Amino acid sequence: MGQKGLKNIGLFGHAGCGKTTLADGITFFCGANTRFGKVSDGTSMFDTDPDEQKRGCSLNLGLATFEYEGITFNIIDTPGYADFIGEMLSGLYAADICVVVVDATTGIAVGTERIMNEAVKRNMPIVFFINKLKKENADFYEVLKSLNEISKKKIVPFNLPIGSSEKFEGVANIIKEKAYITKDGKTTESEIPSDLKDKVSKYQELFIECAADSDDNLMNKYLEAGSLTIQECIPAVRKAIIENKVAPCFCGEGLELIGIQDFINMVMEFLPSYEELPELVFDSNTIKRSENEPFVGYVFKTIVEPHLGELCYLKVLSGKLNMGDTINNTTQNTEEKIAQIYFIKGKERKESNILSAGMIAGLVKLKNTHTGDTLAKTNIKLPPIEFPAPSISMAIVPKAKGDEEKISNGLTKLRAEDPTFSFAYDPEIKQLIISGVGELHLDVILSRLQRKYGVNVELTKTKIKYRETFTKKTEAQGKYKKQTGGHGQYGDCWLRVEPLTRGQGIEFADEIFGGAIPARYIPSVEKGVREALEKGYLAGYPITDVKVTVYDGSYHPVDSSDIAFQIAASMAIKANAEKGNVVLLEPIMEVEVYVPEEFMGDVIGDLNSRRGKIMGMEAMGKIQVVKAMVPEAEMYKYSTSLRSMTQGRGYFTMKFHHYEEVPKEISLKIIEETKKENK
Repeated sequence: MGQKGLKNIGLFGHAGCGKTTLADGITFFCGANTRFGKVSDGTSMFDTDPDEQKRGCSLNLGLATFEYEGITFNIIDTPGYADFIGEMLSGLYAADICVVVVDATTGIAVGTERIMNEAVKRNMPIVFFINKLKKENADFYEVLKSLNEISKKKIVPFNLPIGSSEKFEGVANIIKEKAYITKDGKTTESEIPSDLKDKVSKYQELFIECAADSDDNLMNKYLEAGSLTIQECIPAVRKAIIENKVAPCFCGEGLELIGIQDFINMVMEFLPSYEELPELVFDSNTIKRSENEPFVGYVFKTIVEPHLGELCYLKVLSGKLNMGDTINNTTQNTEEKIAQIYFIKGKERKESNILSAGMIAGLVKLKNTHTGDTLAKTNIKLPPIEFPAPSISMAIVPKAKGDEEKISNGLTKLRAEDPTFSFAYDPEIKQLIISGVGELHLDVILSRLQRKYGVNVELTKTKIKYRETFTKKTEAQGKYKKQTGGHGQYGDCWLRVEPLTRGQGIEFADEIFGGAIPARYIPSVEKGVREALEKGYLAGYPITDVKVTVYDGSYHPVDSSDIAFQIAASMAIKANAEKGNVVLLEPIMEVEVYVPEEFMGDVIGDLNSRRGKIMGMEAMGKIQVVKAMVPEAEMYKYSTSLRSMTQGRGYFTMKFHHYEEVPKEISLKIIEETKKENK
């Protein structure tokens, strides 16, 4: 690999902004691909998964390692849909430079702000690429203005568009003072059009100001002389990019390769190589970005390949790794022998014997290494990637009997590839539940389960975990007496049941005085109480948030037994329930919906129609966050509705918050349906 440096460039942004097309354009221009792959016809170097080709969008992180003019590039392409946020987060761990791609027609979307916030958290240099300038209604300057409103860094355009919409034909570089016109994929250098010269001068002045702001010597010279040359400002601007004070902005049309050549040239000249960036600090550990340090590597993604098994994508943070080395997995506290190392370029694999600081490659045949693990020749253990918890769940049913084991094995492998996905059998509702970020996410998981592991399943609605509770204090007796010759059965107890505040569960108290029930039978009373509460009263859902007190009773010195008192307690609970005004409770979810402002009204109206209570709203840059409490039963297929309501520009998170009483008319329907099901 190249000796002039190593650049790990990640492409991020909202779905549909053209990241993958831009990635394909870069690899084609740099000669890493002999043809310009296209998402639309399934030839992209980065969208190699059959599901991606079928849907025409990225679902996985894609990687291409290649060399161009002595520099090693790792281009990391990531999906833009919120459902695949896990891939985007993995990409941030692999990249050193965050290129935020923005659609010039839609401007800042939810995904744009989300990625910018994540990059700021990680203190990564940010670069903007305003794409799709050939489309109708594309407006470079309007998007630039919007980005300036939400960015915490100074944004400096390094090039400006020549022409607009269908007449967009090239870019004017403000540093080189040259125009780059692209026609039929071929780029030629020419003079900047006269009608653009004033704008170029304006942004050159901004470039000079940014240099002066970040360098005291330049500032003094600027104040004394009144001006600086572009050339003497380049080192200062380069330093400001590394220090995260300045964000360069580029423009182009990925689909027609307009602006690609200028972008690559500027990346090589201005964007930092791996070793130029500041030391990495994780908790109390500092890692120097040098191949002369002890080896530390981080697994940021895992994929399962049919012939190779698990392929772990590793980024080397420091030191060197040789084939045949034995190293520590400090996360799992095990050792791993490095059998094979592969550089990855789309579907291609190229074997290597050695990796050094900053490089990204695939490792195979590791025994116990997964996404988020640290491999090291030291004791350093880096924190795992903070993936979001799944926000939606569905139940799955095998189409063929006897497929349960195949399903479990397939889901386990899919879980290894995707930490935002989980599955578990829920004994309460007797369903196998799969959970993910959205319906599209789960749909893709099931498609892979069928294609890769030959298992067909059907998705069904997850049963809601309703609860029952008492709304008033009651007292009742349970007496069990049975004589069948010889020893009989006798148990007698009086129970008081009183409601507790929501979320307190079940309390059991013993107020027996004078031995009305011997102490040895009290645990049997409690067991009978808990079993009866578990079975419910209205519709078989567990009773919760009650305090049950045994305060009186009687026993028979010969006929009383543990089982008799369990049955008596169960009878007493039923007798209490008959007069305790038992009601149905439903799970209420805490929902946060992230949407562009123009969709706020529709989103709030929809949440209200789902019996939601709006708890508040707050602005996050140009994005609005709507906070609401919504019954779980009303959130079925919400992500599909949200996508259509917001033209794919909104996403939501959801987690359980509390239980609440179901409205009477809805409660009656649920009880009736449950009784029918249980017949």
